[in-house]
Amino acid sequence: MKTRKIVALLLSVLMMMSFATIASAERVQLTFSIWGDAAEAETTQRALDVFNASQDRIHVTVMQIGRDEYTEKLQTMATAGNMPDAGMAVESDVIGWARDGLLSNVDIFEGQENLPLEYITFKDKGQTVAYSAANEVLGLWYNREMFDAAGVPYPPATLDAAWSWDEFIEVAKLLTFDANGLTPNDEGFDKDNIVQYGAYVNQYTWQLEVWALSNGGRWFSEDGTEVVFDDAAIEGMQKVVDLHLVHHVAPFIDGTQDAGFASSLGAGNVAMCTEGQWATGFRAFMDVDYGVAVLPYMEVKANICTGGPTAMFKTTQYPEETAEFLRWYNSEENNIGTILDGWWMPTKLNWYTDEELLQKWVEGSELRVALPAEAYRTAMVDVALDFDVTKSTAWYYTPHTTEMLVGVLQPAMVEAINGDKTVKEVVESVRAAMEAVLSR
Repeated sequence: MKTRKIVALLLSVLMMMSFATIASAERVQLTFSIWGDAAEAETTQRALDVFNASQDRIHVTVMQIGRDEYTEKLQTMATAGNMPDAGMAVESDVIGWARDGLLSNVDIFEGQENLPLEYITFKDKGQTVAYSAANEVLGLWYNREMFDAAGVPYPPATLDAAWSWDEFIEVAKLLTFDANGLTPNDEGFDKDNIVQYGAYVNQYTWQLEVWALSNGGRWFSEDGTEVVFDDAAIEGMQKVVDLHLVHHVAPFIDGTQDAGFASSLGAGNVAMCTEGQWATGFRAFMDVDYGVAVLPYMEVKANICTGGPTAMFKTTQYPEETAEFLRWYNSEENNIGTILDGWWMPTKLNWYTDEELLQKWVEGSELRVALPAEAYRTAMVDVALDFDVTKSTAWYYTPHTTEMLVGVLQPAMVEAINGDKTVKEVVESVRAAMEAVLSR
């Protein structure tokens, strides 16, 4: 009798497994590509498992590809006609991929009441081709202890009180000390023996665009078809470089790595630095008490936004199901953990304008409360909502920005950052190369 019960139980289990297999096989099977390591793939798959369990029509599996080979791998897969259904995309590749026919122009939020902010929507010739899964604007982050020790008031957290560029430099001088405790304002200051710097403005190439805009210039034409880099843009970039070369208030960091925060404020020897909103998340593991303020400005108050996009690939056989999944994946409700951990800001307008939703991700985040939340609201939220100040980063409307900015401009800018050439000389030396890439 006992043996019969065991056999019956095993048959029951096998039948359930069989039914589950059949049910899974009947689902539409989608793949979602990401860059990163095995741990990141595991984390992403856990999120996909939540989606898979939420309904019985679609099943999504993660496809992990290394970060350095991601773009090349997907292009190879496109040639072979076996791309994933959807996946992460490099911001600077999106418009180029769209023009190369790799992306679907299906608008995943078509007909929805709450849409992502316009400035983080990737469009090619009027067609929406991708959305950022997060919103990120830039801020000025500062070490409270260094300001307190120097008796200097904290930077302003509201746009109406933002420092001019000259004011920013003067405060940075008050917070820069050589080994003898002298500042750049003091006679005998030793610029070759600085132990604390007043400021670092992130020189990783794409972040320099905000200073071109702030100085009244621009990098590309509004339709993304022409390389501009006018005199105002070049001058704005030179002002950033001169923080190190002329004013001696910033450390030398060559700008080839996107590690400005870790190398400055995070290193404990810099009082202020510029970085994206994601720096909120660094508070969880950095032993620095820091706050957030608005960026200083040159001629006009300016900011830029970005956010890692997700996209539907052209070759998917299931555009409706893929769109449904991406709507779920890009929703604040399903990304609230990442938002509360400080890494992302929401993408939908109502999460900024509805007070209940706003409190949920600002006052509901311990890391934002520590900044404190009031400063975060004015320095981040209000700036994000000021559409006269905050503009789309160039890659939202310009193709091939990876090749132009990272492949061509970034290595050349090292010579301007170290003082071997002026920014104008650098830009003119690579202008033709950037134009050639853009005109492809």
